[in-house]
Amino acid sequence: MSKPIYVLNGPNLNLLGSREPEIYGRTTLADIGDMAAAEAKAHGFEVVFRQSNHEGELVEWIQEARLKAAGVIINGGAYTHTSVAIHDALRAVDVPVVEVHLSNIFTREEFRHRSLISPVAKGLIVGFGANSYVLAVDALASLIEEAAE
Repeated sequence: MSKPIYVLNGPNLNLLGSREPEIYGRTTLADIGDMAAAEAKAHGFEVVFRQSNHEGELVEWIQEARLKAAGVIINGGAYTHTSVAIHDALRAVDVPVVEVHLSNIFTREEFRHRSLISPVAKGLIVGFGANSYVLAVDALASLIEEAAE
């Protein structure tokens, strides 16, 4: 069996479904995990789906993914805009990385327009709500399949 896809989620994403539904929708993080797992299964992958409000824990999971993952999808939440540590950890990963956000970060507050993750990601998917994760799984699976050819 192939290595799994890691889907890592940053701070406050555990509140999805109730936190600012006008921006993030009413879909819960657990629902998104189920959607990502179903899409990954269609491509022959399993998913390791995690969320943490702690930067160091996210860094440790990214380092774990270096050896155990076929690829990484990350929604860094607020750490997207602030974390050099997450940037550096992703830079050390030798598998494709796709950055994902539920909302379009470029139509929101100015401070959200800059991502420290984007420079080390193969691609960025934003603004499609919970479906952003499904699109990210599809994109990542394509990247993994292309690299295997």
